[in-house]
Amino acid sequence: MGRVTERRKVLRIRDGAVSSRPDTLVAEEPLEIRLNGRPLAITMRTAGDDFALAAGFLVSEGVLAAASDLRNIVYCAGATADGSNTYNVVDVTTAPGVVIPDLTLERNVYTTSSCGLCGKASLDAVRTTARHPIADTPRLRVEPELLASLPDRLRAAQRVFDRTGGLHAAALFDEDGELLDVREDVGRHNAVDKLVGRALQSGNLPLSRTILLVSGRASFELAQKAVMAGIPMLAAVSAPSSLAVDLAAETGLTLVGFLRGSSMNVYAGEDRIALRAAAAPG
Repeated sequence: MGRVTERRKVLRIRDGAVSSRPDTLVAEEPLEIRLNGRPLAITMRTAGDDFALAAGFLVSEGVLAAASDLRNIVYCAGATADGSNTYNVVDVTTAPGVVIPDLTLERNVYTTSSCGLCGKASLDAVRTTARHPIADTPRLRVEPELLASLPDRLRAAQRVFDRTGGLHAAALFDEDGELLDVREDVGRHNAVDKLVGRALQSGNLPLSRTILLVSGRASFELAQKAVMAGIPMLAAVSAPSSLAVDLAAETGLTLVGFLRGSSMNVYAGEDRIALRAAAAPG
């Protein structure tokens, strides 16, 4: 099994002083995801929670929507020419009767740790394939003060980041701000897939009473993953993309960006933010 971190020798320069020392780096390895025996996608990821990552990826692709859709996930033996197992290839088998979207199997996707599934889907495709419509769930209401407290809680839970400084993180909180789960990965989209996959495996989809917080920007891919998992609120410490805002507006997702300190920007779904009435001028 690949390790989460590795050691490399570095040349350190501080205030003109030069020294040599080992440094701890986050490990990055490819993971090939196969669906019912057929190659589907390759993603660069941090090893760990590979089955959850694969399951979460297939939730965002519209293949899986509940634990009953999943038959099993296994590492593929003989993943190399000499027959050894690299633990870098997983095969997901769906339950009998699960309909596989044709578009999914027509493309082999290579995803990098930075871009996710770049430009692969349209707003219409996400809107029509989502099986947990956000607009159909009872609305949660979250105070800005609660949202402002979440980045510090996420940061405190990032164990591998403390050793490497090189990992993204994603966390699920309930509407009262309690941390439900947190995952780290070299790719922020992988961290979200691991969260969603674990929820699917536990029978907890849709995640209709949760807040998803990501450590970087809010891309279209992350908004897509939130919508497909039935998550009503996505918050990011950095900026959203224009397409993420468009998707949020069309699907009813609450999208918060630049969540830093007591400040934040709400780009869509502001009705879920419990704002206090401004005092009338005297």
